[in-house]
Amino acid sequence: MSKKLVIAEKPSVAQEIVKVLSTSSDKFSNHKDYFENQTWVVTSAVGHLLELCVPDRYEVKRGKWSFENLPVIPPHFDINPITKTKSRLHTISTLSKRADIVGYVNACDAGREGELIFRLIEQYCREHKTPAKPVERLWLQSMTTEAIREGFNHLKKDQALLNLADAARSRAEADWLVGINGTRAFTAFNSRSGGFFLTTVGRVQTPTLDIVVERDQQILNFKSQD
Repeated sequence: MSKKLVIAEKPSVAQEIVKVLSTSSDKFSNHKDYFENQTWVVTSAVGHLLELCVPDRYEVKRGKWSFENLPVIPPHFDINPITKTKSRLHTISTLSKRADIVGYVNACDAGREGELIFRLIEQYCREHKTPAKPVERLWLQSMTTEAIREGFNHLKKDQALLNLADAARSRAEADWLVGINGTRAFTAFNSRSGGFFLTTVGRVQTPTLDIVVERDQQILNFKSQD
């Protein structure tokens, strides 16, 4: 019997989906890291399972962090499993290879980051000998029973989310480029007199750190008044 593989972003969401899709005549069996009945196989990521990386031959090693080697702009980005969640990725990859799995339902969070999490998983599966399979999108703004049921009754076509997927990937690659080049540039600058003084830079990290430092300076410079 043909089934569809539902991939949620978090285990708690997968459990809520199972509650809604379960019927008295078609209950789910609980396996390690996934649930299954006669129609659906439901599993989840645990946030991001993969991260962008540069192909090894384009990587700039620590000893060569200098302005001469910047900018680092690889021709493409590879993806690597995140070590602490490799077992969950293996489960999803194994499920995707099953002959009875005829398609995916992307049930990751409704937004750019959720879209990226699913797209990287699906890319990884294709790169590891899983044939391409059709994708549908579960778009939830609420986790009520009615909202989940309505979402499955009106699954979105994959084509409707391609622009969001492109935006998500572009943001991830841009963040990577800002981080890798900014970190190497500031490290090279701070190490110009010798030694190696790692100075990390990031699109979110750096302005957030600036807010903390600015507030700390305000506290240090505070002068009490009667």
